[in-house]
Amino acid sequence: MPHTTVPDSGCVDARVYSAPDHPAVSYLSTCCHGGAKMAVLAYSLGKREINQYFCIKNAKLLSLVAVILLTVFHTVSRYYGGGDTCEWLLSSGRFLGENVWQPYGCMMHKYKSIPKLHNYQIVCHEAKTCLAEKRVAFIGDSRIRQLFYSYIQIIDPTQKENGRKDPSVKPDVVIIGAATWSIKLRSGSSEALQQYRANLTAISLPLEQLAEDGEVYWVLQDPVHEEVLSDNRKMITNEQLDLYNEAALGTLNSNKKNAKARVRFLGASRQAAMETIAQSADGLHLPENTRNVGAMILMNAVCNKVLRPIHGSCCQALPAPSLLQKLTACVFLGSTLVFLFQHINRHWKSRPTPPDVESGEEKPATAALPLSHKAPFQAMCKMGLIMAYFYLCDRADVFMKEQKFYTHTTFFIPLVYMFVLGIFYSENSKETKLLNREQTDEWKGWMQLVILIYHISGASAFIPVYMHVRVLVAAYLFQTGYGHFSFFWLKGDFGLYRVCQVLFRLNFLVIVLCLVMDRPYQFYYFVPLVTFWFVIIYATMAMWPQILQKKANGSGMWHIGILVKLLGLLLFICFFAYSQGLFENIFSVWPVSKLFELNGSIHEWWFRWKLDRFAIIHGMLFAFVYLLLQKCQVLSEGRGESLFSTRISNILLLISVVSFMGYSIWASSCKNKTECNEMHPYISGLQILAFILIRNIPGYARSLYSSFFAWFGKISLELFICQYHIWLAADTKGILVLIPGNPSLNIILSTFIFVCVAHEISLITNDLAQVAIPKDGAALLKRLLAAGVFTLGLLLMSKSAEGNQGEGH
Repeated sequence: MPHTTVPDSGCVDARVYSAPDHPAVSYLSTCCHGGAKMAVLAYSLGKREINQYFCIKNAKLLSLVAVILLTVFHTVSRYYGGGDTCEWLLSSGRFLGENVWQPYGCMMHKYKSIPKLHNYQIVCHEAKTCLAEKRVAFIGDSRIRQLFYSYIQIIDPTQKENGRKDPSVKPDVVIIGAATWSIKLRSGSSEALQQYRANLTAISLPLEQLAEDGEVYWVLQDPVHEEVLSDNRKMITNEQLDLYNEAALGTLNSNKKNAKARVRFLGASRQAAMETIAQSADGLHLPENTRNVGAMILMNAVCNKVLRPIHGSCCQALPAPSLLQKLTACVFLGSTLVFLFQHINRHWKSRPTPPDVESGEEKPATAALPLSHKAPFQAMCKMGLIMAYFYLCDRADVFMKEQKFYTHTTFFIPLVYMFVLGIFYSENSKETKLLNREQTDEWKGWMQLVILIYHISGASAFIPVYMHVRVLVAAYLFQTGYGHFSFFWLKGDFGLYRVCQVLFRLNFLVIVLCLVMDRPYQFYYFVPLVTFWFVIIYATMAMWPQILQKKANGSGMWHIGILVKLLGLLLFICFFAYSQGLFENIFSVWPVSKLFELNGSIHEWWFRWKLDRFAIIHGMLFAFVYLLLQKCQVLSEGRGESLFSTRISNILLLISVVSFMGYSIWASSCKNKTECNEMHPYISGLQILAFILIRNIPGYARSLYSSFFAWFGKISLELFICQYHIWLAADTKGILVLIPGNPSLNIILSTFIFVCVAHEISLITNDLAQVAIPKDGAALLKRLLAAGVFTLGLLLMSKSAEGNQGEGH
């Protein structure tokens, strides 16, 4: 289970940066991937070596300065340089890969056709909703006609290319463009260009009048492939097309006073055509994939403001902050003011008192306020600043966003770098027991880094990678079962303080983000999942009869008793797994539903719960068997010793390796996610067990651990949650862009800030946990009562807001 324990704020080893012959430096000098360099830097922040120049505190100060400078830069750039994402969408972009167009600075939604059941008719519900009340007119030559066909293919792919003329009605959207016929008929003469400019001047005012109540898009002329043009088109040169485009740009929108009545220019498709025009069959008409880019850009420009898709940040206005967001901002602001007042007051009272004029002696200074009074407000002040950064990144229209695009290179190359660094930074472990703390931190660390690379590269599109990452998520839950079972079995601490500490550390950041980012609790699905299973483990172990190791040592019958409990838990899981209706009925009851619904449905919760339903009990059972074998002194856990005898060790290692290979072969042969997900709960436990055996059977492997991975493992929970908004963007659908135009530098800087923020949040969580969860039972009950009243108030406010929205509709 990810936890929030963090290392001391040690400083990094300066040799990593200064020694030219250091292996890490020589390695990094040969590679060009920014993520690897960032990983070295992030790890070095946590090194526990004393150096006054490079430490985590200074790194966080650097990240704060970077955030301030970037915020100022982007704000000024948008104010003076134009921050209209529609202009970005229409004007420029680049190809990420074949048929994948990335607009400058924003995300373009891909409108898809959805099969309608029963009659197999293809209907795009998104486009139907957007265009139901709109009339869209395409005006121009044969290239505009082709753009029209690509546009209607988005709406209805069964539509044949036999466009018809509509009656003369005022259109809501006009898409217009022409030039090639003028060039062709007049053989590219200067007189034709002058006449073209005059005609544009004549239609400029009518187009601007149309733009007052609707939308008008002028399609700039795409280039031609001059070498393959037919003889009767040779006069249509790229030089001529540039002149005609300049005429359009200079003539239209002549009325500068009316900013609303503007004709928008579509130039992005022209930029895309420059890279693909060589594929044109006749040198004039664009390849189909490029026409599709232009059509999709127009669909985003027209429909994003109406449908507000999560995947499409272009052409969307900012939503107004909700009441809860405003109240949360007031709480953070109030905490900041209290902290500043305490800080100023403490500073003033601690100032040296001027000497007494009569006696010549100094009067005793008033004692400063205790630090414990100031600490929670200081932590809340820091949290408020961090949440402001979260809001700027993923709710305010300040920083840019780009869509993900998966390639094998973007996933596997960072993966190789990461594991090379992890192996390079290996150290001797303090203890050599199976799954000791350093090893579990290492395990969480490398799994979390793999998941981060998986998310930012969009690797879920590749089914073999998706299935392997599913095993990593199951392994996190396995560790949850293993860790909590071991704690309860060995220590028998079922007190309220322990439960509240765990729940607070798991949920504090997520609850704050739910309020700040206006997202439901289930949106951060992993935390609800782990929280639910912790409660189930606690209930299983705490219910009568409470069976502990001390009790079981006195009588072997108690071992059977704990197995009966685990069997009961297994039956409970199987019962709900095959009773979806009952499951949905239970979790759809208010107010429980508020914790598990996403977009008004608990389907996502059902999917997540069912997918890894056996991982927890696998972990609990493994912990029981391991602790029993350890108690019976069956295992050899000394330094350098194999866990079992040589023969048994070799057999188990062979089986584990074969299991790994077999799973990879099976995952590579998966045809669709649905079928593979059905098998996942039954086979993921075998892969987790195989990894544990391979990692722990050899004595030399058990005696080492990667301090690189372990450092990240200590803040794995914060890394997983923070990535949603300050590393990824648009609620994980895109990528945050702090440095436009330079993806490598952008990922380096955003990762640096992201890791520093995650580390600081882990410290804040630890500090606030000590204040919010006191050891005194009476004080703790009062806090729980206050928290319950607060939560009930939030639920009632949410229910009231939903009721008002329903009445509005």
